[in-house]
Amino acid sequence: SEFAKMLFTPAGGFCSTSTNMVKLFFEHFTTCAFAGVLQVSGMRVYTSGDVEAVNGTDVRLKCTFDSSAKINPELVIVSWTFKPLSGGRPVFMYLCQKPYLPPDGIFKKRVHWAGDIMGSDASIILREVKFIYNGTYTCQVTNPPDVHGPVGEIRLRVVKTASFNELLYLVLAIGGGIAAVVFCLIVIVSCRRCKRKHRQRQLEGDEEVPRKERKDPTAW
Repeated sequence: SEFAKMLFTPAGGFCSTSTNMVKLFFEHFTTCAFAGVLQVSGMRVYTSGDVEAVNGTDVRLKCTFDSSAKINPELVIVSWTFKPLSGGRPVFMYLCQKPYLPPDGIFKKRVHWAGDIMGSDASIILREVKFIYNGTYTCQVTNPPDVHGPVGEIRLRVVKTASFNELLYLVLAIGGGIAAVVFCLIVIVSCRRCKRKHRQRQLEGDEEVPRKERKDPTAW
């Protein structure tokens, strides 16, 4: 769209602030967010902080928000910004229920919307991360009249292999899953054995009762 073309440059950086861009953004923002005079309220944004991802894998950048106003998906605006060692460039723009993805640059076809506005989720997924993705990602959400508030930051670190902590968590998770399955199998087998023994005792008891009740035919 015209807005997306003006928002992202071919290199993936910020566009120059021209009169047309300011006018177009103002029209979009006022159409989506303003319907009279709004009162500024608080918006809370929560992110996962430091995130580590292995080179070539997908990573979810989690961003949730808490608004004092009722969530209206037609008014909510979510913006993601990536800041490398120096400078900054827009990564993702979600405006009035329509996502605008970077058409060019290092994030082309690598950014995917993974949020749910009604669920207060503004997360995104980066596909097949590279080392050039190292940096700080900021998530900002506005839900009129909550148009002011702190932005959430995520510091992404792309590594060659998983760290010891991640490997430990993975081993514990796999080991815990196997242990849970084995425990369930033991419980099931034990229950079946108990049922079989109980049935055998009942059958043996049923056979003994008639024997006791039988009388000697020669007895008076």
